Amino acid sequence: MTTDFPSCVWSSLASRVKRVGVIPELAGRLETLTFDSTLLRNNPLVDPYERPLWVQLPAGYDDSDRRYPVVHVLQGFGGTVPGWLSRSPYKRTLPERVDELLGDSAVPPFIVVYSDSWTRYGSSQFVDSAGTGPYHSYFCNEIVPYVDEHYRTLPARQHRAVTGKSSGGFGAMITPMLRPDLFGALASHAGDTLYETNYLREVGAVARALREYDGDIMNFWADFESRWAFSKASDMTLWLFLGISSCFSADEDGVPQLPFDSRTGRIREDVWARWLCWDPVRMLAEPTYAESMRRLHSIWIDAGSSDDFFLDLGAQAFRDGLREVGVDDAVVAFELVDANHSNIDHRYIPAMRWLADRIA
Repeated sequence: MTTDFPSCVWSSLASRVKRVGVIPELAGRLETLTFDSTLLRNNPLVDPYERPLWVQLPAGYDDSDRRYPVVHVLQGFGGTVPGWLSRSPYKRTLPERVDELLGDSAVPPFIVVYSDSWTRYGSSQFVDSAGTGPYHSYFCNEIVPYVDEHYRTLPARQHRAVTGKSSGGFGAMITPMLRPDLFGALASHAGDTLYETNYLREVGAVARALREYDGDIMNFWADFESRWAFSKASDMTLWLFLGISSCFSADEDGVPQLPFDSRTGRIREDVWARWLCWDPVRMLAEPTYAESMRRLHSIWIDAGSSDDFFLDLGAQAFRDGLREVGVDDAVVAFELVDANHSNIDHRYIPAMRWLADRIA
């Protein structure tokens, strides 16, 4: 049985409904764009080459000809740009908190850029890979120049920083190593590093889980795509290893190779070596990358002291490595805080406040 309400009742109901936007009114402005990437066309996973690009402008941007420093924000594994507005109880979104920071008269104003490097396997790790696509080049050669050309930035390395958490923190560590001409500062929150404590501890569990899939990670992926995502206990870890393998150890034809024998868990030294080439702690030992780090004027490193992936140990190792290669202590801010991997997001704001003074 259906009930037809009189029009006067619908009118009364409508008068009590408030239209709520995705994000409250901001003091500044959040511009949501779609970026058409030339470099991501024909990527091996056939992922979209049109990507969301958000640019957060401080209050007063339109009222002067002033130029501003820029902080580029990289998302974590599985993250997307729209995800920055995902709301959870008792927590403001990052753009809301950034807007409050930009409204603080004690903080030099800056522009914040949220670019998208998602892939169907979860992440690009912000590197160029035959398994995912040229995401490092996309970020450095397309996104950074586009922002400088279309907004009033201070388009020099000393006024440009990159930040992120987890995989985004990894991207924040390695991108200035690879492109010190673009970035003069970074902030990494529980960034992926020290792979022997981060990844190796999961190898046994992954090998056991792959028994269900005849030892083939791509059989897992076919099953994963056919059902409700993350409905099996092993999904998260298998997804992570597929995603990282596609970035660090894909064959030339794009097929990802695991760094261990899927039947026994025995390390495949040649493939594992390809992963280690992307360990920021080990990258510091390379003279070129060490010199890149010495060129930075500001480096913020933190992690939760009870990080689920032991990235607090990685953060400490990276900080120690910076000292070993001659990075001045005055350049580095380092802290382990009482948090695990999931609840360290609040560190974005003190890091951006610190960066704002240094890139102004």
